[in-house]
Amino acid sequence: MDRASDYGSEGWGFEFLRARFFYIVMDDHTLWMRFALQEARKARDKNEVPIGAVIVHEGRIIGRGHNLVETLQDPTAHAEMLAITSAANSLASWRLDDTILYVTLEPCSMCTGAILLARIPTIVFGATDPRYGACGSAVQIANTDSLDVHANIIRGILEPECKKILQDFFAEIRRRGD
Repeated sequence: MDRASDYGSEGWGFEFLRARFFYIVMDDHTLWMRFALQEARKARDKNEVPIGAVIVHEGRIIGRGHNLVETLQDPTAHAEMLAITSAANSLASWRLDDTILYVTLEPCSMCTGAILLARIPTIVFGATDPRYGACGSAVQIANTDSLDVHANIIRGILEPECKKILQDFFAEIRRRGD
């Protein structure tokens, strides 16, 4: 017997519940930022600057990345760039419409450019980067009138944790004298 149809008769059909769950989960930026922090810890464990990123689409992570600049000896191997590549492969499309990028540190100009070119509509980050941040701290690339693509910016999600992992990493580097 198919009991699934019974749930629809009272107004609480599966599609309603799925849509409601999707809204709740997608709106919980702290949940997704915790996954980005997991990626940052992977970078730290490899003695890389601890920055992590995840890209979320329809309530699931489709791309992950953490800094691998030193490991790969590649100046473009930033967490965001690797997450974008992973997400594009996952969707089999360079257009990452209807996704959200979560990253522990404000993206630099290279990463912000790639985010815009990939059509990611929302950037959520933890800590600001006053030296290189391109989402309003050092420069503003994500929302400039001179470009025809823009991204919504949500800043400060789990900022204390995102700052602390970076501060602890650089304190350890100074302590060791690297």
